[in-house]
Amino acid sequence: MQKKVTLPLTREVAKTLHAGDQVLLTGTIYTSRDAGHKRMCEALAKGEPIPFDPTDATIYYVGPTPAKPGQVIGSAGPTTSGRMDAYAPTMMSVGARGMIGKGARLPEVVEAMKKYDGVYFGAIGGAGALLAKCIKKCELIAYEDLGAEALRKLYVEDMPLVVIIDSEGNNLYEIGRKTYLEK
Repeated sequence: MQKKVTLPLTREVAKTLHAGDQVLLTGTIYTSRDAGHKRMCEALAKGEPIPFDPTDATIYYVGPTPAKPGQVIGSAGPTTSGRMDAYAPTMMSVGARGMIGKGARLPEVVEAMKKYDGVYFGAIGGAGALLAKCIKKCELIAYEDLGAEALRKLYVEDMPLVVIIDSEGNNLYEIGRKTYLEK
């Protein structure tokens, strides 16, 4: 089933999404990879604020390439989400709810998703140029020294995603494997 979702990703909206749903996502998202997540989690551990309000936020695990003249952003394909697994439960504990990436997640992340009503969206790896077309605005907001891994605020329109893990812990990767093996 295809759903149009307008951010922020509140608990109520998150609970309407189910593993396997095709989603067209519109609204503000933030970018971060492992180096940015590490800095944010270190700041949180010290009681310091992070560069954006994490409440109901969606974080895209991406390190975009530089924009060419006339472009908002360069290629913006997802990075492997497992690299953020050590940080995802902390980010969800302070309000972040959505994650966009590719690949499997650890059981600890799935448990945090169930606890905090999180949703893990899958983006198509290798389709960074196509995904970049959905990005209408891009603003560098922190950690400029990290280059491609700096934190950015993006505005996206109809970004095509699939719900991989929903807020109940249903996992499309497991469901798909089970369905295949039963045939």
